[in-house]
Amino acid sequence: MTQQYAERATTAAPRSARNADLRDLVTMLEDHRERKLDVVMSASALSFRDGNVQVEGIERQITAGGVTTVDGTYRPTAVADEHVAEKLNIPVSYLRRMRAENVPLLDENVNAWLRKDPSRRFMLRALRGDSAPGAAPAEGVARALMSDSYKVMDNLDILFAALEGVQEAGHPTDVTGCDLTDRRMYVRVESKAVEVMAPELLSGYRSPFDGRSGNELPVVSAGFVITNSEVGSGAWSVTPRVVMQVCTNGLTLPMDVMRAVHVGAKHGEGVVSWSQETQKKELAVITSKTADAVRTFLSRDYVEAKLREIQAAAGKPVAEPTKTIEHVTSALKVNKETRDTILAHFVRGGQMTAGGVMQAVTSTAQTLADADQAAALEALALPALTAAAAHG
Repeated sequence: MTQQYAERATTAAPRSARNADLRDLVTMLEDHRERKLDVVMSASALSFRDGNVQVEGIERQITAGGVTTVDGTYRPTAVADEHVAEKLNIPVSYLRRMRAENVPLLDENVNAWLRKDPSRRFMLRALRGDSAPGAAPAEGVARALMSDSYKVMDNLDILFAALEGVQEAGHPTDVTGCDLTDRRMYVRVESKAVEVMAPELLSGYRSPFDGRSGNELPVVSAGFVITNSEVGSGAWSVTPRVVMQVCTNGLTLPMDVMRAVHVGAKHGEGVVSWSQETQKKELAVITSKTADAVRTFLSRDYVEAKLREIQAAAGKPVAEPTKTIEHVTSALKVNKETRDTILAHFVRGGQMTAGGVMQAVTSTAQTLADADQAAALEALALPALTAAAAHG
């Protein structure tokens, strides 16, 4: 998140967390539910004013929750800006430049393209601001500008349905950390009951955080990550993950991910509200799929099979660490700052193999403050292993 967006976020409802516990995540998501506004409207009701989304001409909506005022000002997140650029075919780099350097020009560009097709419909996903009774609506947050057929699957519902599936599967698990960003929710789950010895994978490795030895603690445990996006940045998914006990490095296995895409029928104009019956059916599928995923991923046989696939490449020696790290990070399009951290972690880890490169990638991911960047980097660990083994 750029500094301008970080500063704006301080005036809105809390929206992000890194390495939070489950209780804190639920508290934030409950707050989001109280503030959320999903409304389908035509382009004629939308405009940009002072760089903010302005909604005008929408009648107050009467729903089961009461009377909802839609008209008002909504400050866009970086994600919402990306959606505006995509929907109006404005290069996103140009939109960001206008926001940083010339906001009146930004307003002019967006409004001109909205007026070109005033009947085009969008779904605005927003968070309402705090307003005193009888006062004008406070500035809210524009989270996303979606297609009018986007299927709403909220993080809180997904979380509870998935955790119900975990419980149904009957495996003892712990939620070891949660992240929430403007793009996605991440919930990391681990089972110490499914531990596998991995002496070949961890031989000679030292934790870059505290120096503990993989020779003394050559154990990995099974787990997975539950993710969801409320703003079109990825499907609901359960991705298997193994955790190295010596350093808590997490290695995601994206080739076996289980997911469900947010695609639905077109919504009519107005505030979007699922029927309880529809919600039950959708979430029952999430619960069932999660239970299936847990039974598969939290299996000793599954983890041992994946480790066997990894270990052949992991043992390949790395004779020239700097050149190998440069090759791997260049191939995976990793930026220079992250590349330097990976190299430092590789040296501290002391494992001069392709497996050591993989470990350096996953340990570096733990140090990143941006949860989306951390998840993306962790997902590159296996491609990094392959690239390092091939480079020699």
